[in-house]
Amino acid sequence: MKILAGDIGGTHCRLMLAQQQTTGLQVLAEQSYASAAYPDLLPVIETFLAEHAGPKRPDAACFAVAGPVRHCQARVTNLPWQLDEDRLAEQLQIPHLSLINDFEAIGHGLDEVEETDLCVLQRGEAEVGARRALIGAGTGLGQALLIYRHGAYHPYPTEGGHVAFAPQDELQIRLLEYLLGQEDYVSYETLLSGSGLIRIYKFLLDTGRQEDNRLLDQDGDKAALISMAALAGQDPAASAALDCFIRIYGAQAGNFALDCLATAGVYIAGGIATKVVPALQKGDFMQAFLRKGKMSTLMQQIPVSLILNDNVGLLGAAKCASRLRRG
Repeated sequence: MKILAGDIGGTHCRLMLAQQQTTGLQVLAEQSYASAAYPDLLPVIETFLAEHAGPKRPDAACFAVAGPVRHCQARVTNLPWQLDEDRLAEQLQIPHLSLINDFEAIGHGLDEVEETDLCVLQRGEAEVGARRALIGAGTGLGQALLIYRHGAYHPYPTEGGHVAFAPQDELQIRLLEYLLGQEDYVSYETLLSGSGLIRIYKFLLDTGRQEDNRLLDQDGDKAALISMAALAGQDPAASAALDCFIRIYGAQAGNFALDCLATAGVYIAGGIATKVVPALQKGDFMQAFLRKGKMSTLMQQIPVSLILNDNVGLLGAAKCASRLRRG
């Protein structure tokens, strides 16, 4: 059985064509496309299939979407794309097709990754059969809860990344005040995203807390420029911005762990985390994660791991596609 899987984000669309075999998936082709270069998802898929699939269409497809999926429809949160299962199935001539949330896909793919694909930030004491939590910053901020039943974990996506940001120190209070002068609402995604790192950097410059070394005048992805300069120790403002970002990230990961009572583990996913692993390991992330007052002792018992495999969502979507055809 041939299946098509996609991980559809605000920055990239990752597509995979695979053959389902008794021993597992055999990947036939895989490619990434710049989302902003296309007016909709359909031409991205058609381009991929024309290049890699040949005349025969896949038997089933599943697309993991960075945004809420309701009533078989989805809107990519950071793109003007409106997706509909039935319309896509008809246009692509793929009879078995499903849209799922991107963090639901990561949840399905979590058990497919190897131990070497995980970077342990806190070993903790995993409670067997208890809840897990997923959180990940990229173009936006995704979150999902995983509940164990009938011998397996089942992911439930949330839109918890859009809850209101709560500052944890004096600098973050000033950051919130700065952003409220520009926006009506400041969520965690406002800060825990590529654009959020840029906002923190600009705040530090605009308020005179750091010197402007004209980093943003350079060509390229501004968030990537900031994170690379910070990791290389080339720009004090970039280092301060990434440090602030990491502390906010750790605090919200801890918030979500408490919301879910995720005593079986918290998993950090998303495109940013894998690019700033040394910063996440430095200590500020876990310090903010653990700083939960009366619950701090409980937080020390929760395993926390960083998912290093960028294709975990794609693997989860492929897993869902193979189940569609069997059903």
